[in-house]
Amino acid sequence: RERFDFGGRDVASWFPGHMAKGLRQMKASLRRADCLGIHIPLSGCNPRLQESLGIRPHVLVLNKMDLADPRQQPVSARARLAGWLAGGPQVAAQVQEPQLQPFSCVTLQIVPLVAKLLDDSPRYHRAESTDYSILVIGVPNVGKSSLINSLRRLHLKKGKATVVGGEPGVTKAVLTRIQVCEKPLMYLVDTPGVLPPKLGDVETGMKLALCGAIRDHLVGEDVMADYLLYTLNKRQKFGYVQRYGLPGACDAIEPVLRSVALARGRTQKVKVLTGTGNVNVMTLDYPAAAYEFLRDFRAGRLGRVTLD
Repeated sequence: RERFDFGGRDVASWFPGHMAKGLRQMKASLRRADCLGIHIPLSGCNPRLQESLGIRPHVLVLNKMDLADPRQQPVSARARLAGWLAGGPQVAAQVQEPQLQPFSCVTLQIVPLVAKLLDDSPRYHRAESTDYSILVIGVPNVGKSSLINSLRRLHLKKGKATVVGGEPGVTKAVLTRIQVCEKPLMYLVDTPGVLPPKLGDVETGMKLALCGAIRDHLVGEDVMADYLLYTLNKRQKFGYVQRYGLPGACDAIEPVLRSVALARGRTQKVKVLTGTGNVNVMTLDYPAAAYEFLRDFRAGRLGRVTLD
C-alpha cells in the first residue's frame, strides 16, 4: 500500500483529566525545580511541555534505543529540527530491570551530565539550594518512572520508589521528590505523561498509540495492527513473516492475524443458534491476535523499527 486509509478515524482529542491536572502541577513545580525531559522523538514532542520549560536547562533522554532502527540514526538531528533540544545536551539510553541487562555506560552519564549543566546555568528561584531537583517530563509510557528507579538502583542501591507499568496513565499526579544520588545530592520528581490536547494529525496519534502512549482500546487494536503491518512493509521489515510462519509478506491484515491466532492459540468459544439449540463453536480470536501482534512489536520481536 502506498498510503494508509484511516477510514475517517480521529484520535486527536484524547486528553484525560489527569493529564490536564498533571500539566498544571508541573507548571507550579517548575518554581522549585530544574528540568529533565524524556520522550519519543518527533511524534512525542508536546508544545505544551516546551512552553512549560521556558528557558530552564534541560536534557533530552531518548529511551528504548534497543527498539530503534540503527539505520535511521542519529535521531538527534531530527529531534533538534523538531525544536526539542534547543541547544541542550541529549542522552540515548535503554532503561531495563537490572536482572535483564546491566546498566549501560550511557545511564551512568546522566547524573554527571545534569549536574554539570545546572552548575553552568542560573538557578532561578533555587540559587540558595545546594541540592538538585529535577522534574522528569514527557508523553505517556516512555519510561519516566523506570528511569527514576534505574538511577536510584544505580547510585543508591535502593529498590523501586515509583510505580511503573506497560501502559499509559500509571502515574496520574506529580509525585514528591525521590532521591536518586547522594554525591551530588539529586532528587527526581515523577510526573504523569502529558499529550497535547490536539495532535497534529491522525498518523501522529497512531504512531504514539503503537508505542503505547495512548491506550489501545481508545484507538482500536484492529486498526492499530493494520497500521503496524502497513508500516513494517513500508520500511521493509519482514520479520513477522518468519515469526508467524507466513508464506510471504502480506498487504492485508487478516492473513497475518489468522497466523498469529493459530501460532499463539488465540481462540474463543462462540454460541451458534441452530435448529436443535445452542452449539459452542471454537473460532479464532482476532482481537486477541491483534493485541499479540502489537505486543511483539513493542517488545522488539518484529525487528528494530523507528516510526518517525
